[in-house]
Amino acid sequence: MSQIKGIPIVPDGAPRSGEKYLTPQGFSAIRDGIKGGSAQDQRGLGGKPRWLRAPLAIGAGYEFVRGTVREHRLATVCEEAHCPNIGECWNAGTATIMLMGAVCTRACRFCAVDTGNPHGWLDAEEPANVADSIALMKLRYVVLTSVNRDDLPDGGAAHYAACIRAIKVRTPATAVEALTPDFQGNLAAVEEVVDSGLQVFAQNIETVRRLTHPVRDPRAGYEQTLAVLRHARQWRSDILVKSSLMLGLGEREDELLECMRDLRSAGVDLLTLGQYLRPTRNHLAVERFVTPEEFDQYRQQGLALGFREVVAGPLVRSSYRAEQALAGNNVGLPGASAGSR
Repeated sequence: MSQIKGIPIVPDGAPRSGEKYLTPQGFSAIRDGIKGGSAQDQRGLGGKPRWLRAPLAIGAGYEFVRGTVREHRLATVCEEAHCPNIGECWNAGTATIMLMGAVCTRACRFCAVDTGNPHGWLDAEEPANVADSIALMKLRYVVLTSVNRDDLPDGGAAHYAACIRAIKVRTPATAVEALTPDFQGNLAAVEEVVDSGLQVFAQNIETVRRLTHPVRDPRAGYEQTLAVLRHARQWRSDILVKSSLMLGLGEREDELLECMRDLRSAGVDLLTLGQYLRPTRNHLAVERFVTPEEFDQYRQQGLALGFREVVAGPLVRSSYRAEQALAGNNVGLPGASAGSR
């Protein structure tokens, strides 16, 4: 078995989590983003509470979306990040498309997206393929996200913007939400994406200030994300600005409220709160499972701070039921506060 920097390269078959493999584009990557280790901490790998049950990934709608993304050579964050809602969303005919490939240049310790260095590789046909897929699925609202591409001078902003423009040419009525990288704080890159025709600009802060490291890659930053969000708001006042946090990583309530206030000060309109779920044994452990009642409480506290909507629940992810975010009912999730403001 060949090696790169002492790490075995899996030559054939599907690599296991934490193994390094060679992509079809010819560069190496680590499956699920984090190298395999000897972690003995089992927290979050089993015995989840009853409120974390999600629909199975089966059904005609699921197969249609799966076939569409395969036909057009697209990656989805639904698959790459092991999202628990893939069954519900794909059966509803929606998917969150992940641009610029399925290999990220960063290795956040919560994320199951493969990590590596694509050395500038991009699929020149992706803008057209994305636009064709959205037209085929007849989507009125689409969420685009992407891997971080620190190997590109602009972080991939020009490619991201080209995808949005292609969608708007093909299906002008489709609303676009863009969950972007932080572009290493490059505000000109933020402007390029914001000016491409989107309706919602999102960049996830992920966790509270104290836990930013070790939760996020060292190249990410709490203040850097706030700066990106603030600039998007200042650059275009006619769009919505959105961010998201995972809970259950060890944050305290006062830290969560501080983060909410920081996001509001940066001009964030929409906030999502969900439970962190450990994707593999190589990732960070779950410190606790936050109850639905607590999510309900945090939603009310966020609304009191002035967010237009706070979508909160154990299985909520940044793009979950995103098209319903302005309905004012916690995107239809059950709860005492779902319809209150």
